[in-house]
Amino acid sequence: MRELIVMEGRPAAGKRMTVRLGRENQYAGHLALVNSRHPVRSAEPKLADVTPFGVRQASSPEEPRIRLERTCLQRLSALLNACGGRETIAVVSGYRSKEAQAKLYADSVRENGEAFTARYVALPGASEHQTGLAVDVGLYRPGIDYVTPSFPDEGVCAEFRRLAAKFGFIRRYSADKTDKTGIADEPWHYRYVGYPHSELMDREGLCLEEYTEIVRRHAFGTRHLYAEDGTGTYEIYGVPAEEDIAEVPVPGAGEAGWRLSGNNAGGFVVTAFYPAAAGRAAHG
Repeated sequence: MRELIVMEGRPAAGKRMTVRLGRENQYAGHLALVNSRHPVRSAEPKLADVTPFGVRQASSPEEPRIRLERTCLQRLSALLNACGGRETIAVVSGYRSKEAQAKLYADSVRENGEAFTARYVALPGASEHQTGLAVDVGLYRPGIDYVTPSFPDEGVCAEFRRLAAKFGFIRRYSADKTDKTGIADEPWHYRYVGYPHSELMDREGLCLEEYTEIVRRHAFGTRHLYAEDGTGTYEIYGVPAEEDIAEVPVPGAGEAGWRLSGNNAGGFVVTAFYPAAAGRAAHG
């Protein structure tokens, strides 16, 4: 995959159509922001068990059956193949219900104290694990810690980290972003947001909170974000949702492929893709 080139530009020329979406749709999607200020408000996602995909699962009483949102799991499986970690990296935790998160939080307070728990365990309803898009990974070995699994910055783990963004994943919590995310450094916690958003965040050093705000500032009809990687051009813009029914502008039939995500912060993100063969380029 070629290096990503990022720029700003006017909305791409061409036909547009409008998709009408209810307020509940802004709470779900691969780019939904989840933290203590933006709790989970979406329904349970479509989940799949990790083991049929050949992904190793850590053995723990806290989560005997590990599931992930299907696209997230498919891309995780591809990432493990690419980094050579299918036999040595295990999934420690995937989807958790709000009830499971509440139990984990209470157990951690009892065993580790309130200070530790506040740093490493999200409040019930404010955990990305409830979306099915967050995955904790660790070196596959006996006695993997469920809350803080070992995932060192060397060997196959370092290769996983290096390639993660190309497969749609971001390292969600880092030490230099704790003031924005509310969670301490977690080298084992990855979040699926989809490509090219993952690459944009990784190369610019942005957490999801920062990226959500940047896309919101690049609202439809203003200066859109563009990214090129040799296969084509991605156009990215935000659309606010202030009413119960939002009208979201998207490329018209035959113009481009596109996908929608709620941002769980008052709007939507549109990602359009113009293949290189189509000759569509960002406008300056």
